[in-house]
Amino acid sequence: MALRHGRGAGLRRVATRRAGFVALAAALYLAAGVAATWPAVLHAHSRFMSGGAPGNGEASPGDHLQTLYHYWLVGHQLEHGHAPWRDPYTFQPEAKPQPNYAGWPFGFMFWPLGAIFGLVVGWNLLQLVVYALAGLLACAWLRELGLPRAPALAGGLVFAIAPYRVQQSVGHLLGPISILLPLSLWAFERARRGSVWWLALAGAALASIPLSGQVHLALGAIPFALAYAACRTRDRRLIAGAALGALAAVAAGLLVRETLIKGSTEAGGRKLAEVTRYSANTGDLFSRHLEHGRSEQFVFLGWLVPLLALAGVVLLIRAGRYALVAVLALGVAIPVVLALGTNTPLYSPLWHALPPFRFPRVPERLLPIACLCIGALVAFALARARTVVVAVAIVLLFVDLHVHVYRESAVGHPDRVAYRGPGRVLELPLFDPSVHYGSVYLWYDTSSRRERPSGYATTAPKASKRIYDRLQRLNCGDWSEDTAAVLDRLGVRAVALHLGLYGHVEESGRAAWLALHALDEHGWHVQRSAGSVLLLERKPGSAPRLPVPESTKPVFCQGWYGDIGSGRYMSETHAPFWIFGRRVRLRFAPSPLRPRVAVHAPGPGRWRLVTVDVPHLARVPGQTQRVGVRLISVRAR
Repeated sequence: MALRHGRGAGLRRVATRRAGFVALAAALYLAAGVAATWPAVLHAHSRFMSGGAPGNGEASPGDHLQTLYHYWLVGHQLEHGHAPWRDPYTFQPEAKPQPNYAGWPFGFMFWPLGAIFGLVVGWNLLQLVVYALAGLLACAWLRELGLPRAPALAGGLVFAIAPYRVQQSVGHLLGPISILLPLSLWAFERARRGSVWWLALAGAALASIPLSGQVHLALGAIPFALAYAACRTRDRRLIAGAALGALAAVAAGLLVRETLIKGSTEAGGRKLAEVTRYSANTGDLFSRHLEHGRSEQFVFLGWLVPLLALAGVVLLIRAGRYALVAVLALGVAIPVVLALGTNTPLYSPLWHALPPFRFPRVPERLLPIACLCIGALVAFALARARTVVVAVAIVLLFVDLHVHVYRESAVGHPDRVAYRGPGRVLELPLFDPSVHYGSVYLWYDTSSRRERPSGYATTAPKASKRIYDRLQRLNCGDWSEDTAAVLDRLGVRAVALHLGLYGHVEESGRAAWLALHALDEHGWHVQRSAGSVLLLERKPGSAPRLPVPESTKPVFCQGWYGDIGSGRYMSETHAPFWIFGRRVRLRFAPSPLRPRVAVHAPGPGRWRLVTVDVPHLARVPGQTQRVGVRLISVRAR
């Protein structure tokens, strides 16, 4: 009896120590999440923790609004008894309901958080939860590799707050989805020690990477997981199970390709020139500074961390663990080299030889694998160090990896301008479906919950692109004879005018005034407003109240490139602009294209709409894009 009680007491002590370690790890990684999101976390009760783009009186645009929308859709669809993998609102009615792959799996976690705390606080809480999970899962995997607790904590921290992962968690789905990789490896290690049923979890985690829409990450994660399994066991059952998990991941990727990518605007893949635009430089690997407009090229690895990882490689080689060190070292080297894209001579042949690599435009997407492998190598470097040394190292890792990429982002007031009536909503200004400013409209639709012809998706259906090309002229108040008929055919019953976004389609912002007056002239009147957002319907309402723009310069709408000093080229076959005056005189440069010019009746005040049409665009020496005619000068009186 005494022996039995002693053993029970020992087990309880072990269980208590294990629970205490888990609590310590959770606290550490939660603190890491708070540090990573600082100072935006100070405003987590009322603002999004995100990139901090200017809101200009409404919600700040960014990928976080797109990701949140996909998360929100899961719970919204389930509450109404519909399939959570369907988006019934975006790109309607021209396209079929879009698959909501991006809602898997975090949409199910976001559902209760959003329901209890609201969408804004729910988003911010989920951000912190994912940081904690990232560290815990990486730490758990490293413990299965036989590492002591303190070094495993350090390795988990490196993965949790790896700068690239942090940047890709600001709004992109890549950061959160990357935690599925250590989950898959941890489950595989559990299968080695116990039941092979753990392989089901390993395969499900791996398959969830492409199923969430992160197909590019899957291109590296699948072969990495297979190589890892081959180096860790010779058990045929385990290797076969790992192969089945890889096949499931491939099947998930093919499902996404057939149902989402195929038939989209990107069905033909990306141009190598697009890859060049997003390729990082060697200096970016060591630069802590995040340059504006180059968030994708932010690939900072730390200064101390790479040295510790290199020490980990040396120690593993001395220990004779050649297979493991080879997998981890290649897991760092290959993603890092590919992140440099066309700045190395390797990417272009790979792009031509392997068709799957022709679809991603951002070559850095495999870096989460490198972040996880670097974390493991750092843990091995500290494996034989004393606990106090590891504790000091953890503090230094915090300092070395910390970057300021989070800012608070405005949320606007979508509930105040939500459209509750029948029919669809058209948002102005219209953006190409691949442009991220359209993410604002996804956020506002969480309140309206109405179908809309526009949206934001890099894999938008081709029909959405045709609608954009047809209706984008409304951004500048350019109405053709059949515009009203097109809106009726689309079932548009409300127009949401986002004045705060007009700076992204026309520099001076004067196009917003012209668009609003054109809407007013065609029977669309303001019903209510919130911040810089106006909701218009075809029924009596208030008159537009915007300051009259200066009349000294023309207002060039979409369809024109910027001034090159000797005029400006047409960027589209239909190019409108507004000019103030009764008579208009245009001068074009010599061109084989024959422009058709139409000067319309006076609009608001003495503003006149002028449209220039050409049958097609052509190549011109000195211009990288096809262009129309070049307008040298405009005079009006």
